[in-house]
Amino acid sequence: MMESEKVKILMVCLGNICRSPTAEAVFMANARLENLDRYVEVDSAGTGSWHIGHAPDKRATLAASHRNYDMSALRARQVTVEDLENFDYIYAMDKQNLHDLLAMSTPDQQHKISLFLEHASCDELEVPDPYYSGDDGFELVLDLIEDASSNLLKSLATDHHWS
Repeated sequence: MMESEKVKILMVCLGNICRSPTAEAVFMANARLENLDRYVEVDSAGTGSWHIGHAPDKRATLAASHRNYDMSALRARQVTVEDLENFDYIYAMDKQNLHDLLAMSTPDQQHKISLFLEHASCDELEVPDPYYSGDDGFELVLDLIEDASSNLLKSLATDHHWS
């Protein structure tokens, strides 16, 4: 990767209306806050096709807005084969989506696909799907994603020598 190129990160969940757009918004907000946004490009997608073109879930958007994250411009899309080639890091929100991403990738792409919460300081490995939960589910998702985003950003800054 050339110095001038941005590191491309893809956040992935099932429908791309709750967890992955939240991760996209939180990660970019953290990057801006740390003045590292010039080094990264972040997107999100879903392994499923049900919500293509839809805005994020209203409950996710509301919970995010209470913490000053803006998801209003985001629209759901489905992961493509090109994404697996074009992104430097692909983070799945749970084990099923990790499995699906690995199944659609080539062996030489699999090193860039992992669980997002591997970067969190908690013991959880999966961001739970809040779609069928109450408001507390969306708050938990934000807590987990904020933790992992902060740690991931620090790790990338170290690995890529951002200053």
